Amino acid sequence: MSIEKKINAPSGWAMLFVDIALYLVSPLLLVWGIMTAESGKAGMGVLLIILYCVVLTAAIIISCGFFTLQPGQARVCVLFGDYKGTVRDEGFRWANPFYSRNLGMTNEVAEQDTPETIASKMAGVNISRNNKHGSKISTRARTYNGDRIKVNDKMGNPIEIATVVVWRVVDTAKALFDVDDYESYVYTVTETALRHVASLYSYDHMDDDDALTDAITLRTNIEEVSEALKVELDRRLEMAGVDVLDARLTHLAYAPEIAQAMLRRQQAEAIIAARKKIVEGAVSMVDMAVEKLAEGGNIDLDDERKAAMASNLMVVLCGDSEAQPVLNTGSLYN
Repeated sequence: MSIEKKINAPSGWAMLFVDIALYLVSPLLLVWGIMTAESGKAGMGVLLIILYCVVLTAAIIISCGFFTLQPGQARVCVLFGDYKGTVRDEGFRWANPFYSRNLGMTNEVAEQDTPETIASKMAGVNISRNNKHGSKISTRARTYNGDRIKVNDKMGNPIEIATVVVWRVVDTAKALFDVDDYESYVYTVTETALRHVASLYSYDHMDDDDALTDAITLRTNIEEVSEALKVELDRRLEMAGVDVLDARLTHLAYAPEIAQAMLRRQQAEAIIAARKKIVEGAVSMVDMAVEKLAEGGNIDLDDERKAAMASNLMVVLCGDSEAQPVLNTGSLYN
C-alpha cells in the first residue's frame, strides 16, 4: 500500500529569471560563434555554437518545470516510474522537468461507464481521465449524489433508497497508485456500501413489539443509519486515500410493487391506534359517569342497569356517527 510523501517545490519566480536569462544569452552565443568562425577562428566558433545549443536546450528543459497549484490542489511527482512525493504548496512553482505529467490511468479505464462518462456520452463528449487529472489532484471536498437503487431491507421488503456522499482525497499516493480510477472506485463502493447497510435494517417497525425494543429502522432512525453508512464507507475507501466527510440518505420509500399494500398497512395501524385511544377515553368517561351518579346516593343502580348504561355510553362515545337520542317517558325499569 502506497503512502503519501510530502516534498517542497521551490518558487518558480527565481527559476523564471534564470530561464529568461538563458533565452537571452543563447542568441548572443549563436551570433558570437558565427562571427568568430567568420573571423578565422573556426574552432572557437564551433564551441560557441555548441554552447548555444546547450544553453537553448537547458532553457527549454527548465521551461517544462513550471507549474501552478491553486488552493485545494496537489501535484504528484513521479520520475521515470518512481514516486518521489506530493507537492501541496500553492502558487507558482518549479520542479524537476522530467516529472511525469500523465499518471496512473489508462484509456481503457477512462472509458468505463461511470455516471460522469455516461452523461458525457449522451452529450456527445468523450472525456479522457488522463487529460482531466494528469499529475494534479484536487483535494477539495466533492459531492456524489447517487441514483435511486432498489434493495431488500432486513425483512426482505423491496425498497428504493439513495444517498449523497461528501468526500475528498487525503492521500494522493493511494488514490493514484492503489486503485485504477479513484472516482469510479468511490461511485462503485458507495453503491455497494449502501446496499449492505440497507440490508441490515428493516424499513419500519412491523408491530408494537418491535417498537418497544428500540430497534433501529431506516425510516425512524435516519441519523443512526447515516452514521453507519459513513463508517462503512470510511472503512472501504481507506485503501483509496479517500476520506468521507458526510453521508446522508436522500430518498427512502417502498418499491412501487408493494407501496400500496404498505400504505394500507400503515393506514390500518393508524386507525387501530386511534380506536385504541378512543376506547381508553370512553372507558374512563363511563367509569367516571357511574362514580359521579353513585356519589350523592340519590341514584342507586344495580349491576344490570350499570351495565346497560355503560353499554349505551360506549356506543355513543365510540360510534363513527352521531347517536340519535331516545327519550324514555316511562320508568327506568320499564
